[in-house]
Amino acid sequence: MNLVIDIGNTVAKLAIFDHEDIVEIIRGSNHSLDCLPMLCNKYPIERMIIASVITLSNTIKRQLKKVDIPILELTHKTPVPIQNMYKTPETLGMDRLAAVVGANYLCPDKNLLVIDAGTALTYEFIDAQGRYWGGNISPGIYIRFKTLNACCDKLPLIEKGGDLPEFGYSTETAIRAGVIKGIEFEIMGYIRLMQKKYPDLLVFLTGGDKFSFDTNLKSIIFADRFLVLKGLNRILNYNVTKK
Repeated sequence: MNLVIDIGNTVAKLAIFDHEDIVEIIRGSNHSLDCLPMLCNKYPIERMIIASVITLSNTIKRQLKKVDIPILELTHKTPVPIQNMYKTPETLGMDRLAAVVGANYLCPDKNLLVIDAGTALTYEFIDAQGRYWGGNISPGIYIRFKTLNACCDKLPLIEKGGDLPEFGYSTETAIRAGVIKGIEFEIMGYIRLMQKKYPDLLVFLTGGDKFSFDTNLKSIIFADRFLVLKGLNRILNYNVTKK
């Protein structure tokens, strides 16, 4: 079994894999992996991989040192089963890399747009030849809400849940509709742009946020909340077979 750890900007996700199947997922703090001893006792874990978009806390470093299991820390130097065309790989977020690896593994030999709607909203493109060309980074939902509140003196900080009209009838609904529908239009714009270049394009949507899409686009969109975890598991298995 594999233990996959994805430490994001907001939370950490730990997943147990039995080959390609997810057995258990735990979400928790991205500053402490308190559930690590429990998982190591509960499952016959043979190897681990960890990827982080933040600097690992001293607490996590100490916790990892206590684990008597081989650990692969994903960096830009780690071999991956795709061709990375990114010109500054040392600056590439490992979650972005893992997401395209996961998508390419699930749909090989396809032109893929990978959209991760997390703290940041990211767009990645990997072609049918397995070449990852990079992508774009945009503010996610909560960053947009917080920015409007922080930069505009009289705009309140609101939650994403609630009425979502086409046009807001109050300041709260105006902000919510402006942010969420703005993101939806942004995503659809990227999809349609890439469809013009690659008519056979498939789209993977991952991350914690959900959106509604034009019915003409739904047939090409695959929603997979665990795409990054699956990509990390694929990278770990790939490195094991290379040895």
